[in-house]
Amino acid sequence: MTAKIAYDDVEVGTELPAQTFPVTRESLVRYAGASGDFNPIHWNEKFAKEVGLPDVIAHGMFTMAEAIRVVTDWTGDPGAIVEYGVRFTKPVVVPNDDSGAEIEVGAKVAAKLDDNTVRVDLTARSAGQKVLGMSRAIVRLA
Repeated sequence: MTAKIAYDDVEVGTELPAQTFPVTRESLVRYAGASGDFNPIHWNEKFAKEVGLPDVIAHGMFTMAEAIRVVTDWTGDPGAIVEYGVRFTKPVVVPNDDSGAEIEVGAKVAAKLDDNTVRVDLTARSAGQKVLGMSRAIVRLA
């Protein structure tokens, strides 16, 4: 696959389509199985509260993966991501109910770089709080 977005068609400030991703306890259990990360803070409410958390929290890497989907959906090619990094600022708290939590993600082109690459800055929020900081991706465009 190659990116479906052309470098010449993108300007600094171009906003990518925002997305909201649902997170349920089931999502966390499925992710734990796929990743092998069965830390009980991600599925056991009693344990999470005993260690000082407000409730079960989403895996940081799960949150990071959901956020980058805004960029991969925009480019049409997950392989277009050259580099990606974040700082985890707040956990995504996932209550044990029918709706769970949501991660709201927005992104915009912050810089045009060499070799048909751009830097995309992402914002990720859950329950009104910023959950990822310094969330940036370097993306190679067509």
